[in-house]
Amino acid sequence: MSPSRSETGTVVDPLRPADHRDSDAPSEINGPALGVGGWARWAWRQLTSMRTALVLLLFLAIAAVPGSLFPQRTADPNGVTQWQRDNPDVFPLADAVGLFDVYSSPWFSAIYLLLFASLIGCVIPRAKHHYKALRSVPPRTPARLSRLVDYQETMIATDEATADPAGDAVRLAQHQLRRAGYRVHRYDEPGWASVSAERGYLRETGNLVFHIALVGVLVSVAIGGGFAYTGQRVVVEGTTFVNALSDYSSFNPGRFIDGTRLAPYSITLDDFRVSYQLPGMPGAGQAGDFSADVTIRSSGRDDRTESVIVNYPITVAGDRIYLLGNGYAPTPHRP
Repeated sequence: MSPSRSETGTVVDPLRPADHRDSDAPSEINGPALGVGGWARWAWRQLTSMRTALVLLLFLAIAAVPGSLFPQRTADPNGVTQWQRDNPDVFPLADAVGLFDVYSSPWFSAIYLLLFASLIGCVIPRAKHHYKALRSVPPRTPARLSRLVDYQETMIATDEATADPAGDAVRLAQHQLRRAGYRVHRYDEPGWASVSAERGYLRETGNLVFHIALVGVLVSVAIGGGFAYTGQRVVVEGTTFVNALSDYSSFNPGRFIDGTRLAPYSITLDDFRVSYQLPGMPGAGQAGDFSADVTIRSSGRDDRTESVIVNYPITVAGDRIYLLGNGYAPTPHRP
């Protein structure tokens, strides 16, 4: 069969399809327009990839660094005031950027929310696929091993006294594979039998548990930041603190807390003990340790006495009471 010429004079090959175009023919190949929905799906696939989640996790760690370099209003309001006094020219710019409220700043929240969405979109499909794979049996063994990329064939001599040598070999392979930690499934067909095995699900299960736990940590931080509050109050020995908004020296509520529904209780500082470093020791004259004996009064409960120690807070009506520092309270001298 030889090529023929069309009415326009071009050579036509009968073996080529009607829509074939020669490489030297002028043509423009344009991809289909994605549109708004296509671009949205593409962006979602990029966001929910594990690589993007790792990059966002790195960005979140970097974004949290200023929170340890600059005093935060939620934890150290006095430090923020002192920083403002020491750096009056730079303070407005640093405050506008959010360096003193890092964990509630828009840029930190944006990274946090993107990481949360990325992990959710990555973990849920993987968990569904893993669950289906756990419930399914190992895939059927191929009829021809030569179709596999890598395989090994071993001939085993059988005893004439054995009634079912092939079945015994399959049972032995099934037993050895199961002992090696494989999930096995036996396939029996008329005239032949085989065993299929696979493993690796435990590693994927651990990976999913880690990522689900990470999502749980992010959810816990979000809930804690929205429904928790922090407050500071300087209490002089012999005085009483009442858990009311007007009795706090500084109060930093969460996004969903306004300070009007605080638990009713009061704390009286009965005794404050401080031990100082002795002369000749590192940090001589500084407070080495301090603790406070307090009396707690709450609605519907008897008064009780507890001790608050550094790094060992007490719990009152669901609130954690910490001892942050010590100092001197000048009193007028009366002869």
